[in-house]
Amino acid sequence: MSGHRLTAVSGLALALTLGAGAVAVPAQASGYRYWSFWDRQGTTWTYATQGPATAHPSDGDVQGFRFAVSADSKDAATPRSAPTFAQVCASTPAKPGRKRVALALDFGTPQDAPGGETPPAPRTACAQVPEDATTADALAAVAKPLRYNSAALLCAIAGYPHTGCGEQVSKKPDTHPTSAPKASDSSSDSGPSLGLLAGIAAVLALAAAAIWQSRRRRD
Repeated sequence: MSGHRLTAVSGLALALTLGAGAVAVPAQASGYRYWSFWDRQGTTWTYATQGPATAHPSDGDVQGFRFAVSADSKDAATPRSAPTFAQVCASTPAKPGRKRVALALDFGTPQDAPGGETPPAPRTACAQVPEDATTADALAAVAKPLRYNSAALLCAIAGYPHTGCGEQVSKKPDTHPTSAPKASDSSSDSGPSLGLLAGIAAVLALAAAAIWQSRRRRD
């Protein structure tokens, strides 16, 4: 067998071997730790289409904030409570020239909290603000202190969290599973499948046979 042909066969075997190794390495999931902003529409939380500094809620609206780690708006965690305007603002009478906005504040879980911090319990508040007020104004009326970064990103509500602002967080896969995967489970990501290993062995066997045949012809 010529040197070029031998190199090609060896390259194919190496590629398959590297492919098997790639299957055995689980990817890390990344997300961002931040406050997400939600509108309550009927019985559903909907991710807000604009930020709290530019949103202008109407009297009777329900809005929510949730602190969590998520990759984007598609997998963001919603507020865990589902209050109605009547429940939150029942004891706040209407006033001329002002509006009432019901706010649900969910400070998240200990798993999503920055190191060394404990999330406060979720709560609701009825903000009564001028008719032209934004959601940020309503939030400032009932949940100070607020903290923003230089890009006007909302970093903290009611002082939580004390540090950090939209930082990226990596979740490492569990390297100590509680039980070993079954040998018959072909969908397991714990390593290369038996079929793939058999394929690699077959390719290497064919390469060896081809080399032996080539040497035999030359002799």
